Amino acid sequence: MKKYKIVTLGCRTNQYESQAFLDQLKKKGYGEASSGEEADLCIVNTCTVTQSADHRSLYQIRKLAREYRPKRLVVTGCLAERSKKELEALDEVTDVVLNSEKEGLLPLIFPEESWPEFRIERFEAHTRAFVKIQDGCNSYCSYCVIPFVRGRSRSKKTFEILQEIDALVDNGYKEVVLTGINIGDFGPDRLSDLVRQVDKIEGLERIRISSIDPDEIDEDLLSAVIEGKKTCPSMHIVLQSGSNLTLKRMRRKYTRQDFLDAVKRLQKANPFFTVTTDIIVGFPGETEEEFQETLELMKEVLFAKVHMFPYSDRPKTRASRMPNKVPQEVIQERKARLLKVAEENAYKLRNKWVGEEFSVLMETDGMGHTENFLPVHIPNQELKVNTLVKVKIIDNTPEGFIGENQADRKIQTLFA
Repeated sequence: MKKYKIVTLGCRTNQYESQAFLDQLKKKGYGEASSGEEADLCIVNTCTVTQSADHRSLYQIRKLAREYRPKRLVVTGCLAERSKKELEALDEVTDVVLNSEKEGLLPLIFPEESWPEFRIERFEAHTRAFVKIQDGCNSYCSYCVIPFVRGRSRSKKTFEILQEIDALVDNGYKEVVLTGINIGDFGPDRLSDLVRQVDKIEGLERIRISSIDPDEIDEDLLSAVIEGKKTCPSMHIVLQSGSNLTLKRMRRKYTRQDFLDAVKRLQKANPFFTVTTDIIVGFPGETEEEFQETLELMKEVLFAKVHMFPYSDRPKTRASRMPNKVPQEVIQERKARLLKVAEENAYKLRNKWVGEEFSVLMETDGMGHTENFLPVHIPNQELKVNTLVKVKIIDNTPEGFIGENQADRKIQTLFA
């Protein structure tokens, strides 16, 4: 049996694409290499969104070369797109495949073989499956290198997305996340229409929408999410900063008020609706007052989770040429303050639902998430992964809810 090893860094789109490689390889009879075992093929699907991501990608390339001694070590992803020549010069690397060639990576590396279609039928080690519906971005925010390495926005055809989700459901998946680089650009069909069609798929229990800008949540999309039978009352809405001045320097398309309005409309329609977000700390020119505006917005919204990114210069971007760079020690200090506020706010948000009952999709032994994406731990229970369990919330901790399995409680009451 031929052996492979895949390492994935960065976004959910990369995770989707690596899963497609994995499905292709398994259909061809490949098996995953164990640590220290020589591999026929290693793939590193890289990220370049920050300087730290560059370092992690290079570390994984060298680690795989040492640990698996592969016959072919292929580097793809966004760092491959940005630094192709530098990666080709590495002794460990045999092939560099650009993002534009990624879907044909295996036929490109092994042209003498016939390969299955580039699509997913499962999502290894996950109970929720990420389904890529779109790639690329047209926005050119001043800090972001992604349009340079992912290209212009383009969308998958609706019927292909539905076929892929059908296959995932047939393989037992109950929850899917519609993802992409900028899914607000999905077209020519409307994103709201796609959500409604996915909502009709039999056997699917949950639909989530990943990473959308607040100005892209129009009334039709809001209606599709709120009225859907399977759409979850949670959404990842990108903020980046709570200051209008910072947002303008970032070249974001919305204001602080646009963000607040989008959240309020969703929460008015469903009081259980929660929001997660991305925030950049230390963008060039960010003053203490501008940073305070972000903290104040966080206290108003109470995010279920905040993904925090210290600002990192990226080549070719406008922000890399901006004056008034924030010193690293200030960025680190603001990072610590923001994360502390984020944890306190998430705890406060969860507190109001202690005593409520939720449906929890079990993801690991004793751990899962509610419909509105709040973490729940159910102690002293042997609950099967990928099952939906009715849970009563009995306590709140800094790590998440403590829940009680209601089905188990009813059984105990019968025999009391």
